[in-house]
Amino acid sequence: MIVTISNIIPRKAAAVGMASQYIADGRKTVIDKFTVTNTGASESTISIHLPAVSASPSASNCVLSVREIAAGETYLCPELVGQVIEVGGSIHTNASALGLTISASGREIT
Repeated sequence: MIVTISNIIPRKAAAVGMASQYIADGRKTVIDKFTVTNTGASESTISIHLPAVSASPSASNCVLSVREIAAGETYLCPELVGQVIEVGGSIHTNASALGLTISASGREIT
């Protein structure tokens, strides 16, 4: 078993609407940190889903649901820390507006 500490989602703008942000191709991943920063001028919301391989984002795999992020706020997403993404699983986000920046780090296990 090889464990690699990685920036699994380098800082980037979250797309408006549902978007795939990370796929655990050929490895299991443990999320160690996930942040959402609102650099916009008004409040926005974000939802985060962790669907298993071949699954789509849905209520059953939603880990963070419609979390309001105030302008200028950085939210550390404690709901995601320690979550395991099995091989082929993924991270999807659903942002309500432009201005949200996301970033995640974790351990990839092969």
